[in-house]
Amino acid sequence: MNVKQFAQKIPTVNFHLWKACNMSCGFCFATFDDLPSTALNANLRKGDAIRLVATLCEYGFRKVNFAGGEPTLCPWLLDLIQVAKSHEVTTSVVTNGSRIKSGWLDNLKGNLDIIALSIDSIDAEAQQKIGRVVNGQPPMTADEYRRIATEIKRRGIRLKVNTVVNQINHKEDLREFVLSLSPERWKIFQALPVEGQNDKRIDELALSNAQFHDYVERNRTVTGHGIKVVPETNELMTGSYLMIDPSGRFFDNTEGKHTYSKPILEVGVEEALRGISIFPDRFDERGGWYD
Repeated sequence: MNVKQFAQKIPTVNFHLWKACNMSCGFCFATFDDLPSTALNANLRKGDAIRLVATLCEYGFRKVNFAGGEPTLCPWLLDLIQVAKSHEVTTSVVTNGSRIKSGWLDNLKGNLDIIALSIDSIDAEAQQKIGRVVNGQPPMTADEYRRIATEIKRRGIRLKVNTVVNQINHKEDLREFVLSLSPERWKIFQALPVEGQNDKRIDELALSNAQFHDYVERNRTVTGHGIKVVPETNELMTGSYLMIDPSGRFFDNTEGKHTYSKPILEVGVEEALRGISIFPDRFDERGGWYD
């Protein structure tokens, strides 16, 4: 695909702007352990991050999804969201929800379009085993997630839920819980092995296609209540996302590991795009086209 077609074929950029996370999910494919060990050495500085977001918007991308690590750890996340919104693009944040407070949401009102809450289980033991906990704190409860969901929607921010299915949670039934959150979209991911990112635990967490299918079929009946269910197998997740790492490089996972481009701010968007591979048909197949 000619690089000039990227923004038309794949209008969404996923900016993993912050290496650090306050949780330690064993399946995480975005640990960036292959980047410098100190988070502040891996992340772009504020001014460069702002310049990068503006550059992406000016190039023609129509949606910027801020992820991590845990993006709410970034002190200038609000600034980046405001820059993106000033270019009239759709703005989204993927977060584990542990740091969402009313005041933080108030500051985002009018600038943030979507929040995706990462929720793999509401069973405390399962969350502990997965690593979906903040060190030294108890796992988040169903009531906490419901409160956060209510606060998000009260401010006119759209709600999504992301769930990673793995060996620990694949037998669970989250239908009643997800219905109580009433998100517009529920993305269900198959735990994805990525070399150099989740090598330590992925063998014990990875599951078969049949196990993933069973989970999806068990839970997809929420579609009858207006919630769009979007299952993503390992195949669909491979080479279907346009991603940027915390140091400001495009990267892909088409070879089962991260392959990085040259720094975008140094060489420009088009030159950097030549360093990665992505499959627009998979982007389409996984339902990537939506605002």
